[in-house]
Amino acid sequence: MKAIINREISSFFSSPIGYLVIGLFLGLNGLFLWLFKGDFNIFESGFADLYPFFQLAPWVLLLLIPAVTMGAIAQEKKSGTLELLLSHPITINQIILGKFLGSFILILIALIPTLLYVYTISVLANPQGAIDLGSISGSYFGLCFLIGSYTAIGVFTSCCTENQITAFISAMLICFICYYGLAEFSNFNGLQFLESWSLKHHYDSISRGVIDLRDLVYFISITSFFLFLTSLKLNNKL
Repeated sequence: MKAIINREISSFFSSPIGYLVIGLFLGLNGLFLWLFKGDFNIFESGFADLYPFFQLAPWVLLLLIPAVTMGAIAQEKKSGTLELLLSHPITINQIILGKFLGSFILILIALIPTLLYVYTISVLANPQGAIDLGSISGSYFGLCFLIGSYTAIGVFTSCCTENQITAFISAMLICFICYYGLAEFSNFNGLQFLESWSLKHHYDSISRGVIDLRDLVYFISITSFFLFLTSLKLNNKL
């Protein structure tokens, strides 16, 4: 499984697309947080914190993560190398987990440069260094769990088709529904319970710096559920 993880990471960075995806993620965040005027602009928020970033990141990741995961299994199926992988002493679940962890680590690598925002906010704060590192740490923690859920959804859609564009659009649509769609549907009479099912509800809770066991169990359950669906799908294909 370690070989699959290393293969995913090396293949991603061996092409310009890998750097383009990460550059797009950092570029979009930078433009909205520091240059474009609006709700996400840190200078206009009036507070020395990264709350705008943690509200913007889920939307940018809706594009980034499906782009990273769209070829995870779809490319293997199209090129016929999935059968070759299965000929090795490795199980389907290990292949899925390797693909998931490889993509997950790639997204975390893309997230690392955003730590520079923490330093920048600390320098700009008045007095200097007056930022709530505990709250920011908790928000990063919650973002990692959200990334895990998005990645599991992306790997699932990638196993359902050989077409990477189809996998990309499907992952983006499912992530959007799970994150924002369910929260919006909860505004209708009798559907208020859907809010607690949405990724946004639990992510917002953690983004406030409050680590609740119920939120962690929810994210782990969503991630495990889509990885389980991926396993069922691949086992039925063989």
